[in-house]
Amino acid sequence: MFKHIKNDLPASVVVFFVALPLCLGIALASGAPLFSGLISGIIGGIVVGALSDSKIGVSGPAAGLAAIVLTAIGTLGGYENFLVAVVLGGVIQLVFGILKAGIIGYYFPSSVIKGMLTGIGIIIILKQIPHFFGYNTNPEGNFAFFQVDGKNTFSEILNTVNNVSIGATIVGFIGLGILILWSTVLSKKGKIFQIIQGPLVAVVAGIVYYFVTNGSTNYGISETHLVSVPVPDSFTSFIGQFKFPNFNALSNPQVWVTGFTIALVASLETLLCVEATDKIDPHKNVTPTNKELLAQGTGNIISGLIGGLPITQVIVRSSANIQSGGRTKLAAIIHGFLLLISVILIPTLLNKIPLSVLAAILLVVGYKLAKPAVFKEMLQLGWKQWIPFTITVLGIVFTDLLVGITAGLLVGIVVILIKSFQNSHFLHIEDKSNGKHSIKMTLAEEVTFFNKGAILKELDSLPRDTCLEIDVRKTRFLDYDIIEILQDFALKAKERNIDIQLISERGIAKNPASYIEFFNLRPKKSA
Repeated sequence: MFKHIKNDLPASVVVFFVALPLCLGIALASGAPLFSGLISGIIGGIVVGALSDSKIGVSGPAAGLAAIVLTAIGTLGGYENFLVAVVLGGVIQLVFGILKAGIIGYYFPSSVIKGMLTGIGIIIILKQIPHFFGYNTNPEGNFAFFQVDGKNTFSEILNTVNNVSIGATIVGFIGLGILILWSTVLSKKGKIFQIIQGPLVAVVAGIVYYFVTNGSTNYGISETHLVSVPVPDSFTSFIGQFKFPNFNALSNPQVWVTGFTIALVASLETLLCVEATDKIDPHKNVTPTNKELLAQGTGNIISGLIGGLPITQVIVRSSANIQSGGRTKLAAIIHGFLLLISVILIPTLLNKIPLSVLAAILLVVGYKLAKPAVFKEMLQLGWKQWIPFTITVLGIVFTDLLVGITAGLLVGIVVILIKSFQNSHFLHIEDKSNGKHSIKMTLAEEVTFFNKGAILKELDSLPRDTCLEIDVRKTRFLDYDIIEILQDFALKAKERNIDIQLISERGIAKNPASYIEFFNLRPKKSA
């Protein structure tokens, strides 16, 4: 786990600065104590990070659950009663993991997953614009289009025009300039600029700016534009911030309903995030989804027992970890300890960080998720990929995460039903070993994203030093998701000394450089 600490340590610092305002903002949007967001962030980093086998996933409080939490606290008669539902949700997630329900995550097409990433990137950018210019009335963690204060994403941006804070805007542009300079120029100049990450420098610059301009009417930063971490005045008051579940509420049927709802939504968000982070991971690690549910369930049980919000794996923090070079789960664990240490030792210093600097960090994260090149790539792949992708993006931007994903998935299913027929025999495995492992996989006439999980499982189970033959001579429709799996597997195959041969109507291709190019060059009716 410590093999890549030179990558994980700086990445954990970036994730810490991304997670800090989100933990507080999601608690605020949920109508829960601010400290509850920090608790779930700490548990998500340390406990879930340690138990999970995801190398780059980061867990914490989820914006997608904010509306559920806000409603449940009022319905169940208080926060302590709600914590019982969080504990129950964790127990139910353990049951999901034991029952191997994690395979559900493989049944979401690539176009929907990419649409989810892009939609979240756009939402991050839109939601951070008010904070960047010093207009901070909307809850930081509210990522839905219609907000809890009755406004929406675009009305908040329009209100920003008449409420610009000069000081917050200046320090926001300073932070953004540092981030761009660091990533495009300085990071290529020497190792010191790779060890010390741009976001850390931007945050330090923001704190320095605050102290230099403190007291200035025109260029200073007011308290409302700074991070607001609870500051206890004694050990007793610190302990008093923890809340504990009222287990007498177990007799209330609504508590059980809420617990199941939390488990279902949190598990779905986690599985989607796992699928998305594995897809953008440059090292193409595959996360065991059932073990992830067990880790998430354990985290939610502990979080509920000490007063925290429900936990899921979160794409914003996970993508920040990947973009910052994180390699193992140590990055997630260290970020959890950084949250814990900072809340205990330096809450006053944290409260000097301008929100506009953190907004600049998130703007960069959002842009990397929603680059214009992604839209161009999806358009070039054809309407079967473009339509579900676009519907998912629009659904997430104009409603919320789960509605957008559901809409994209339904459209993806319709597209598949139009273009292909169900075929129960989508994969045939033949062991041709004779002294050396030799496996032949014959793909059927129709292979869609519904078959993704089974094919991925078969490929990952291949032993080292194997000769693999993939016969596609009978295949007339091969979904883009399956081509992507073969493309990603080719990278790992080299590390495991697996030789791949593609048998097609044109002959045999040994270890093709690009599976996407290979299949695009085939005759129109072929795979």
